[in-house]
Amino acid sequence: MSIIQEAATYLLEAEETKQVIKPLTVSYPGITVDEAYHTQLEIIRRKVANGGIIVGKKIGATSKAIQNMFGVNQPDYGHLLADMMYVEGEEISLEQYIQPKVEFEIAFILKKDLKGPNVSILDVIEATDYIVPAIEVIDSRIDDWKIKFEDTVADNGSSASAIIGGKPTKLDGLDLTLIGMVAYRNGEMIDSGAGAAVLGNPLRSVAWLANSLGKYDVSLKAGEIILSGALTSAIEVKENDTFTAEFAHIGSVTASFKK
Repeated sequence: MSIIQEAATYLLEAEETKQVIKPLTVSYPGITVDEAYHTQLEIIRRKVANGGIIVGKKIGATSKAIQNMFGVNQPDYGHLLADMMYVEGEEISLEQYIQPKVEFEIAFILKKDLKGPNVSILDVIEATDYIVPAIEVIDSRIDDWKIKFEDTVADNGSSASAIIGGKPTKLDGLDLTLIGMVAYRNGEMIDSGAGAAVLGNPLRSVAWLANSLGKYDVSLKAGEIILSGALTSAIEVKENDTFTAEFAHIGSVTASFKK
């Protein structure tokens, strides 16, 4: 069995059993970024074969805060499936996760396909239908989040769920670098940030994603949700936590977690 097939099987078993595994970069010291991404594609292929539906993509590790937190130095990416998505107000069970954290992001809903190479910020503006605030739940199937870049890429960008809220807002007249966000846990302010934290501009982040995925013949499709990256560092989730992120101009999003 190839590294790709084997690693995909280990990660899927970890997700299913909630038993973490050693980093792939320890089990397969020579694993390349290319093999890691093909592992992710194999996981998604198997999930789709079992009825999973791809509804979007996510970009991770776009801010310095997240890169420093996880010891990586470049963004990563993953797929969003229909069974990962929540609408605001749904109570979310923590039992489906292993070691979850939340991130607060701007989500793009596309009206046109985007495929690299050579996707520009202007292309992203033209392809965007609207934006909304989102909370992403990240989770790692790797023991104690001891991840290197190849580990998180193979593990679907350490993605687990996403909660979409706020109000659909057109990009017209908005400077995304200046959109401020304040995050609360159980009513107490825990962090704040602005769009500029996301690769300098969330639009640049989406262009980067389209160009990165284009190398694997994967496109961002009309109708898909694109999570553009966290504005602050990730926050650990505990039982009965409720998180709210309030964004200037585009509204707020809330997620509540129960056992």
